[in-house]
Amino acid sequence: MVWSAAAGQETPGSREPQSGAAASDPRLEGFKLVHRFPEIVPYGEGELLTFAIQYGLIYAGDATLEVRNIAMLDSVRAYHVISTARTNKAFDRIFKVRDRHDSFVDYDNLYSLRFEKHLREGKFKRDTKVIFDQKAHVAIYADKRVPIPPNTQDILSALYYARTLRLDVGEAIAMANHTDGKNYPIFIKVLRRERVKVPAGEFDCLVVEPVLQTTSIFENKGKLTIWVTDDTVKMPVLLRSKVVVGAFEAVLKEYRLSGDEHRVIERRDVPASAQ
Repeated sequence: MVWSAAAGQETPGSREPQSGAAASDPRLEGFKLVHRFPEIVPYGEGELLTFAIQYGLIYAGDATLEVRNIAMLDSVRAYHVISTARTNKAFDRIFKVRDRHDSFVDYDNLYSLRFEKHLREGKFKRDTKVIFDQKAHVAIYADKRVPIPPNTQDILSALYYARTLRLDVGEAIAMANHTDGKNYPIFIKVLRRERVKVPAGEFDCLVVEPVLQTTSIFENKGKLTIWVTDDTVKMPVLLRSKVVVGAFEAVLKEYRLSGDEHRVIERRDVPASAQ
């Protein structure tokens, strides 16, 4: 399935993608499809967000989102972003989770350079590593090479990329995404504004929902909704998923923002295509 940025009239800071398959997706009905340019990088080295994981009324454990440091990959600067999920001792007896995802996001171009997934869920175990050669447009695994569109994101870098964009209610922002050996365009639907209260405080938020073109993040069995602060930081404060087996929430309980100044991004060309 292929879509590409339209060559029609451009609006400031965005460009509308071709309608095609995206327009036929009922999950995107009523939303204006755009491809937005990065404007401000509001995060930096040292940012750490800590969430409590709630499974219904049960406190199941903790999760983190962290910009650990600025790493060097083959002389290229990259944000080293880490997400973790860990169940507590009580919930370990029901279903033990020790997950970690690492994304290395190009400092200048804000696309993924490397993605690692280390899953420990019950008896299930999986370790995956993929290198994104953004110049040759290929994702490199230990046993295969997969062509990718320009400026491809992994599932974690996509969140941090979205934080650099202007988010307007009623839009679905398109970006190229590669997950588990396949290319899926991802669309960030901006649903509404809402004020929410979490342990870390009370925040005015934008409510967004990521949608993958051919399969949702939860394989068409659920959806993920994210509340991000309605400011330049766009800090996630609440994540809520509904899946077949129930629902969980990740609510922000502590946060430490980076001391780095926000970076203003100069206008660049729109990625030519995504698959």
